[in-house]
Amino acid sequence: MRVLIAPDKFAGTLSAVEAAQAIADGWRRHAPDDELDLCPMADGGPGFVDVLQASLSGELLAATVRGPFGEPTPATLLEVGGTVYVESAHACGLHLIGDGDVEKASTYGVGELLARAVDAGATTIVVGLGGSGTNDGGAGLLAALGASADEPLDQGVHGLVGLTRLDLTGAKDRLVGVTLVAASDVDSPLTGLFGATKTFGPQKGLAEDRLPAVDGILEEFAAVADRRLALEKGAGAAGGLGYALMLLGASRTAGIGLVGDAVDLAARAAAADLVITGEGAFDFSSRSGKVPYGVAEVAAHALRPCIALAGQVLVGSREMRALGVESAYSMVDLVGEDRSFADPAGSLATLAERTARTWSR
Repeated sequence: MRVLIAPDKFAGTLSAVEAAQAIADGWRRHAPDDELDLCPMADGGPGFVDVLQASLSGELLAATVRGPFGEPTPATLLEVGGTVYVESAHACGLHLIGDGDVEKASTYGVGELLARAVDAGATTIVVGLGGSGTNDGGAGLLAALGASADEPLDQGVHGLVGLTRLDLTGAKDRLVGVTLVAASDVDSPLTGLFGATKTFGPQKGLAEDRLPAVDGILEEFAAVADRRLALEKGAGAAGGLGYALMLLGASRTAGIGLVGDAVDLAARAAAADLVITGEGAFDFSSRSGKVPYGVAEVAAHALRPCIALAGQVLVGSREMRALGVESAYSMVDLVGEDRSFADPAGSLATLAERTARTWSR
């Protein structure tokens, strides 16, 4: 039997590469003769570079950039031919925020990553957006590339108060001859009821009573920069990094689609008898451009059954099938929450071994 294993990361415990390997290890315990194709996935957020490197090879480029609060932060880019893939979470990820003030967190380091890509000779830069801990509208990125203003662009959204002038000439000149692509599955505009601040601000640590004020600052920023682009789908991705990239001429593409095309997911699904996906928490939000839904769609087009292995399964059978998944299995239900967090790889392997009893021939 041929099995395609295409999970996302299990946030906080396993990378997508580690999750795929754990599933394979467990599956082989029950079905050692099955042919397993490991295809770790990402949607543009954390793991974007690792997943692409696992499938595309290419050359990893090291860089040290400013973290959200100016601290030196190591990061990695992936060069494949003339294309360089950038993972924005390396420089402004939620894991870098800690107890810091989100309103002072900057995306300056992401701009430094783009500059590093340009210096490496990139003709195309693909920026994975997701898992960010910042909410500065991408102002820091613009500053790092040479934009100027009458207020500091590298001090987070807090620094944008009172902004009346923004000059993008330097940033645009830095990127002459480079095609920019923003890879994200977030459809939010920059501001408003469904914008970056009100949709994702609370999970980044923005206090509820600060949401209107912060959204208002980004409204003023957009009024100076380009109000029309602020309304575009994806402008609110990664706290407004999508907007900054659009200001510099970026096109937007679905992260899961881009990664799927890069790793030839459709052909690999068609060659399999069963497709396995997974993530830390499998719930109905998985429909919002997340890996399991994207993988299940590809499996459906290939007329192959798709199942999911997850840390927790928080949907019923009806919702599961609406997501295109035949069955979903939970680590927590099988081994308990404590063991799932203490030994995530071992627990996932145990779950995969148990699942193989049902699905392997």
